[in-house]
This record gives sequence, structure tokens and C-alpha cells, in this order.
Amino acid sequence: MTKAEELFHEIASNIPDAKEGKMFGALFFKATNGKAAALFWKEYMVLKLEGDMLTEESALDGAKIFEPAAGRHMGGWMQLSYDYKKLWPKYAEKAMEKVRLIKVK
Repeated sequence: MTKAEELFHEIASNIPDAKEGKMFGALFFKATNGKAAALFWKEYMVLKLEGDMLTEESALDGAKIFEPAAGRHMGGWMQLSYDYKKLWPKYAEKAMEKVRLIKVK
């Protein structure tokens, strides 16, 4: 297990009610409503963000819209490299705050 993956698991374990699993062949964690907040993909933390947090993260050098396959952008999902590991917990918490509020029908 890489240091980046270890950090992903540590962050997930420190967020109340976060449940880990797999999605798109990648590790992820979700809120109790079943909505994914973050995933670990190719040594990146990929986060569901909006508003100021999305704008703030997208301004970081190397951050970009998540594209799991060429030409398949996932709006609202940003990937952030391990170079920004100190920011991963902050953004993960914000992503969980966002997805916890999603109403499931």
C-alpha cells in the first residue's frame, strides 16, 4: 500500500459516518445516504466539491476536473495530487459536508 493510499484510509477513518468501498474499480468513501464524497484513483484524491471549494481547488497547480477515461469529464469532481496531501483532509471533510445534504428519493 502506498503512502497516498494509507492517507486516504486514514482520512476516511477520521470522518464521522464515512463508509469505505469500491466504485469504478477505485477506493471511495461515502455518506450514510449512499452518496460518494471522495475516491482514491491513481495516487490522486478525487473529491466532490462545489462553489468556493471547487474554485479554490481548481486554482491549485496540477488540480483538474476528474476524467476517468479520455474525454469523459465528471463535473463537480476534482482530482488533487499527493503533492497536496496536507489539503486532502480539509477537502475531504468539505466534500462529505456537501454529499451528506443530498436528499435520496
